[in-house]
Amino acid sequence: MNSKEIVVSIFASAFKVVLAVIIIMLVYKGSITAYDYGQRVFNEPPITTGSGRTIRVTIAEGSTAREIGEELEKKGLIREARLFVIQEMLSEYKDKLQGGSYELSTSMTTHEMMEILAEGQSDIELLEGAVPSETLEEESLEEAESEEGDS
Repeated sequence: MNSKEIVVSIFASAFKVVLAVIIIMLVYKGSITAYDYGQRVFNEPPITTGSGRTIRVTIAEGSTAREIGEELEKKGLIREARLFVIQEMLSEYKDKLQGGSYELSTSMTTHEMMEILAEGQSDIELLEGAVPSETLEEESLEEAESEEGDS
């Protein structure tokens, strides 16, 4: 073996070692990223802790999970719309999210938001069908007064 062949052999071996180290680093980095993303799919924490901020969101009828996720991300309720799509796809709320106007909080998890969106009772519908508490109190007072007057 002459010196030229030895140098080429050393460079080829060094190249293989460097290539192997790079591949190992990429696999390691990819594994950590995939694990973290997978962890977020099932355990994504809310944007804020404590009471959070209440935000009104209007979802159009027939919106896809992607469109809903983009709206929630735009309003600052979730971190990533693509992750929301995966979470919806793997949840019991798949294809059950409904349009309407909702008040959601930054302290809610995506699972809690999906539960509200799947129930489909927006706060506007609740207000239209609800009896104001003042009316209930007045009726109770009137009934109590009429019962006292009957005795």
